[in-house]
Amino acid sequence: MTYVVRRDNESSESLIKRFRRKVSRDRILSELRRRRYFVTKGEGERIAKRKGIARARRKARKRRQKANRY
Repeated sequence: MTYVVRRDNESSESLIKRFRRKVSRDRILSELRRRRYFVTKGEGERIAKRKGIARARRKARKRRQKANRY
């Protein structure tokens, strides 16, 4: 459980800001989104494969753009 303790003379805005930063650093929201629906092992592998292909395409596109510049 993520929590923050209020410091002396700390405003509520800075307390909330610190809490949000800690939540994002702990990757709680991304974990929540990932666990929102049950994903079977095979489906997870298919999703990972699609993500890998997309990542490779983006890298290749970036390399082509960099090569065309020179």
